[in-house]
Amino acid sequence: MARWKFCNLLQIGPDARRLWQFEAKGANVVGGREQRVANGEPIPPRVVSKTWSALWQPRLNVAWLPSENVFFRVLELPRSNPDELRAMLELQLEKISPIPVTQIVWTYHIMSKSASDSLVTLVVVIASRSWVEEFLGRLEQDGFLSDLLDVLMVDQLEALSGAGDGAWIIPLATEGGGKALVSWWQGGVLRGINLVNLPPGAGRAMELKNQLTHMVWSGELEGWIAAPVQWNVISDPVTAAEWQGWLREGFKEPVSVVAATPLADLAAGTARRAIVPNGAPLLPPEHTARYHQQFVDRLWLHGLGYAGLLYAISLVIYFCAVAVLEYRTTGVETQVAGLAPAYTNSLQLTAQFNVLSERQELKFAALDCWNQVAQQLPATLTLQRFSLADGRHLTLSGTTSQDQVDTLFNFYSTLQKLQRNGQFIFDQQKGTPPSPRLTGNSESWNFSLDLQNAEAEP
Repeated sequence: MARWKFCNLLQIGPDARRLWQFEAKGANVVGGREQRVANGEPIPPRVVSKTWSALWQPRLNVAWLPSENVFFRVLELPRSNPDELRAMLELQLEKISPIPVTQIVWTYHIMSKSASDSLVTLVVVIASRSWVEEFLGRLEQDGFLSDLLDVLMVDQLEALSGAGDGAWIIPLATEGGGKALVSWWQGGVLRGINLVNLPPGAGRAMELKNQLTHMVWSGELEGWIAAPVQWNVISDPVTAAEWQGWLREGFKEPVSVVAATPLADLAAGTARRAIVPNGAPLLPPEHTARYHQQFVDRLWLHGLGYAGLLYAISLVIYFCAVAVLEYRTTGVETQVAGLAPAYTNSLQLTAQFNVLSERQELKFAALDCWNQVAQQLPATLTLQRFSLADGRHLTLSGTTSQDQVDTLFNFYSTLQKLQRNGQFIFDQQKGTPPSPRLTGNSESWNFSLDLQNAEAEP
């Protein structure tokens, strides 16, 4: 499965930059929409920049290194697992690298066709670290932070598998022309890759013949070139005609012209290979770490920006709500100020009404208690004092003869058990029972009762 959802592939050309966009679908890619950006114009940031969406839809930025600035080597090694294969390649780097190993970055590609089942054919790509860092600096100025570096020539060589034996010359799109890669095929297997660099001006045909002749001699010594060599040129019609003329002039042999593989197909091949990286990236690891840190920092800054914007919006909403509530509060306060005199008058009237009501209730409670006492008072008892305090506490006192003490207690009990509408008039838990005292020839008595609910009494 793909580790990325979208892939952007950038090619730097002499006249313009091409940008392809692919989408991963399992082990394949779809899309391939191409966009041309003139040199000097910025690459659209919305296409290549990584935002929050890259967290759940990973985006891979791939850049093609110019083929004229890298070195290609072809090796045949025993077939083994990727770790052992990489270890064997590292042992061969000292021998095949034209630059000190400490100053290079490198990667490799396993060709689909090999000489035998026990061997694998590898195309090793070697580039100067300083030049790669300079190339990455130019990409950074254009706003393109690359996650992977590759070379389109690898996919062009893969496209030549099974095309036939001989020398396949692939002119490079450089200023002034005169540069080409020559891939040598024998038995359907890639045997070698060389760079041809022709000087400007006249005599290019002879110079081309000299360089190719030395390559043929080297291949004959190694045993993988058999004369005569079939010459083939892969390019657009104009460039192919130019190289075809130089080859015919130099070797006096027929030259075949083959249409170049469309760049969109080569870009799709690079995107498919990027789904499963081989573990030997051309991109220096310190750049990978720095780009990742920049991505994380950018997410933090964007997050803080969004949080600040949300906070500002919240403040605006808060102050708007405060203003609305303050306006409503001012309106209510104005209404309260207008109603204050009427409210004060209503409080005074309510207080006066309560005083009058209380007086009326006290008056009727006293009269009612007097009525009940008058109805229940035995003729043998003399009532000297009648008092109703606080509209609730009834106190009676008087005199009687010594033989009427029981009548006194019966009178108290009768008053205490008086009922109205099924409820006791006096509280059964309160009150002071009679306490007769002998005074001369008569008994002085007094007792008290509390109304059950003085406010409810009519």
